[in-house]
Amino acid sequence: MALCEVYWDHQIPLPKPFLIHAKVTVALVALLCFINSYDGEFVFDDSEAIVNNKDLKPSTPLNNIWSNDFWGSNLSSNSSHKSYRPLTVLTFRLNYLLAGGLNPIGFHVLNIILHAAISALMINVFAILTGGLAYDDKGRMLNLAPKTSVLAGLIFAAHPIHTESVAGIVGRADLLCAVFFQLSFITYCKAFSRGRHDRFSVQWVVVSILLCAAAMLCKEQGITVLFSEIFQKGLLTRLALMGLGGLAMLYARWRIMGTGPPAFTEVDNPASFEENVFLRIVNYNYYYCLNAWLLLCPWWLCFDWSMGCVPLIKSATDWRMGWLLLLWCFLIGLIKQALYSPDRQRRRTTTLALVLLVVPFLPACNVFFRVGFVIAERVLYLSSAGYCLLLAFAFGHCCYRWSKYRNLLRVCMLVLLCFYMARSALRSHQWQSEKRLFTSALSVCPLNAKVHYNVGKNLADRGNTTAAIGYYREAVRLHPTYVHAMNNLGNIMKERNELIEAEQLLTAAVAIQPDFAAAWMNLGIVRNSMRKYEDAEYSYLNAIRFRKKYPDCYYNLGRLYADQNRHVDALNAWRNATMLKPDHSLAWNNMVILLDNTGNLGQAELIGREALRLLPKDPTIMFSLANVLGKLQKYKESEGFFLRALQINPNAASFHGNLAVLYHRWGKLELAEKHYELSLNLDPEAPGTRDNYNMLRRKMDQLKQLTP
Repeated sequence: MALCEVYWDHQIPLPKPFLIHAKVTVALVALLCFINSYDGEFVFDDSEAIVNNKDLKPSTPLNNIWSNDFWGSNLSSNSSHKSYRPLTVLTFRLNYLLAGGLNPIGFHVLNIILHAAISALMINVFAILTGGLAYDDKGRMLNLAPKTSVLAGLIFAAHPIHTESVAGIVGRADLLCAVFFQLSFITYCKAFSRGRHDRFSVQWVVVSILLCAAAMLCKEQGITVLFSEIFQKGLLTRLALMGLGGLAMLYARWRIMGTGPPAFTEVDNPASFEENVFLRIVNYNYYYCLNAWLLLCPWWLCFDWSMGCVPLIKSATDWRMGWLLLLWCFLIGLIKQALYSPDRQRRRTTTLALVLLVVPFLPACNVFFRVGFVIAERVLYLSSAGYCLLLAFAFGHCCYRWSKYRNLLRVCMLVLLCFYMARSALRSHQWQSEKRLFTSALSVCPLNAKVHYNVGKNLADRGNTTAAIGYYREAVRLHPTYVHAMNNLGNIMKERNELIEAEQLLTAAVAIQPDFAAAWMNLGIVRNSMRKYEDAEYSYLNAIRFRKKYPDCYYNLGRLYADQNRHVDALNAWRNATMLKPDHSLAWNNMVILLDNTGNLGQAELIGREALRLLPKDPTIMFSLANVLGKLQKYKESEGFFLRALQINPNAASFHGNLAVLYHRWGKLELAEKHYELSLNLDPEAPGTRDNYNMLRRKMDQLKQLTP
């Protein structure tokens, strides 16, 4: 069951550490590499998985996380990605509760701690894979390859490929999956009786299967731990237990998720849409080459590898075919060592390292089902452990074979570790903000339209629309059917009053994707501004047809009807907006103003009071209701709403001006004078205020002349 002490291990130029010291050292290296991401923002996919995910909020029933996907969408929805990770979402929810809201620091700190713990625990996994299971007289598990396992743990702790999983909060799924993967593997190893080859504990195997299920509830690839464990021992009973457990988990997952696969587009994974089977297989293998290269040399890292970042191989004469041959020559060499090496220890270590490298990667390899990405660095989190063990084994073996070059080999390994640590620190710094993250990708994937789109969106969100235009145009140039870039660029053109180009862009977007509701709504806004009222109405109605619950579109449709003096239609549209979104302040306010302007003061008052019950701190609704009450000669109540609005927004010139008009009508001339002057100080060009103020002064002068 156990091997003798690993012969190359003592040749590795490291001090023989105590286990606790080794784990603390590895954990500290992990913390040192990624600690500077602790105060990062929510970036990239964090927006959908955390910021906009209602399942994190205490007001959402806890049961929802068991029926929704990772992004908060119902699993039965056609738009669901079928990522069923309820335990990961549960930890997000706990972060939210502990922080009292969306504070990214708590999310980041937990990710960093998890990676440090995983790195330390990985020493146990590496020790078992390299030296086998052995126990001392007191029943404690022995580490027969202490230096190899510690060196592999150090490489794992510092590897830059982990940055996305650690510094990106959604990488929590990979971290939690890795924790339960390790615990399942170690628990499985505990199932074997000490010193006995033919006995094992059924209870420990069952616990291992349950931990595997927990790993799968954190991320789908967690089930691969079962395939890693079968290489440890070959009893039929154990294999039957594991097989039944795996089938039960897959069946439960199938029942929860349904039979429909997630819907991915060609831009997500272009190779999977290649009709020629040979070229499809060639491109899949090229993706494997790129993943292997990122493990070997993690310098070129990018948050997204889709949309032209990796051009497809279209013929057998493409020079990149050489990388495929190199990869398979290397793999075949490793497999030959694993199967036919006369050295039993080398066979064992190579075999199990290859298993750890390949098996966790299988769900992302496109063989069993289509995945929604070209390359995703996060899926290499567990697979990188196999690479780290292979590297540590190769280093130890080289030190054993070429002992006279040990100092040179030590320097090379030290340089590699320093490079990994520096690269991890730099990359985690880039993950601190979307600006740094997106900009860093421009040099890695200049052909990726999504990179340019995200840089442009980030600039636009920060108010730099002029710079954003260039990036949006480049995104459309690289990917002429990129409807989201067209939509955002069209919005900027609309804001700059370049309506003709805005209409062209948005028309092209809806022609490419006819169910793009947001683009239809924006097209309606542009056409309304161009006074193309019929076309605008058609656009709005299309938006509502493709998105039934679209309160903003109903609001804009109401504005269109108001411009056409279709008052009843406008009120109905705004009422629909408030029914779909009860806190839609603009729709409520417009209803009050329209009813006020058309002389329906009683109805305007009712609507205003209804709105304030839902939005008791909205100053614009208070202001509009105060105007209505003033016209109804309910001066005292009107004054109260004006003063409450001014407490919230004391620098609103219109609030002071209309309160002055109220006092003017009410006969409180000195208060009217005061607020007219405050309004004019805030906005000297306020329409009508100067005339009203002059009228008041004349009236006050006349009263003074009449006073004896």
